Amino acid sequence: MSELVSDCPRCDSSRMTFDLVSQTVIKVNGWQNIYEAFCICRHCKKSTVFVLRERGIEESKYIRQSGLNKVSSAINNLVNIEDYISLKDASNIEPPEYLPEKLGTVFSEGTTCFSVGCFNAAGTMFRLCVDLATKALLPEDDRDGLNSKIRRNLGLRLPWLFAQGLLPIALQDLSSCIKEDGNDGAHDGSLKKEEAEDLLDFTFALLERMYTEPERLRLAKMRRDARRGA
Repeated sequence: MSELVSDCPRCDSSRMTFDLVSQTVIKVNGWQNIYEAFCICRHCKKSTVFVLRERGIEESKYIRQSGLNKVSSAINNLVNIEDYISLKDASNIEPPEYLPEKLGTVFSEGTTCFSVGCFNAAGTMFRLCVDLATKALLPEDDRDGLNSKIRRNLGLRLPWLFAQGLLPIALQDLSSCIKEDGNDGAHDGSLKKEEAEDLLDFTFALLERMYTEPERLRLAKMRRDARRGA
């Protein structure tokens, strides 16, 4: 049976040895497998499911030959410990495709908060997503009524962007939840599940329009040009 050395999330022991009982591949990136591994702490005898990523091509080949749970030594030199499964993983809401890394991180934090019932925190994160995304749409110079207050205030910025045609008008009706529900969640902690869902729906739709759809169209055009060139 393989061994894994890690801090134990269950008993807080540092650098504890775990028995790796079994594993399953949850994702494949080319040559690299990512695993969820069921492990038992030798100190507290409680289980933890770790997320493990193969370190390199040679390590990956070695694991294929022997099996991850049949390595004779500690597997820490073969895999990196990415995380462990906890309540935060209850969320099954994936962010829209092709988001900038920072936006993807904030959106995922929001969906994690939503999945565990922290609706005020979720609303704040979704509002932050919209705030970060829409700031990028503002021109450098102040024109057509744009000023420092509109730049700072999301509730004023959204109407200006819609009026200038910089955001799809079809989203304007949904956008009211960002100002009202987002402020509620941030300031007085009164956000309910339904209101957080409104924020989630608008944020997802906005990010898809701004990032996912343009990138899909760009990739489709590249494929078409490649076919014609061929």
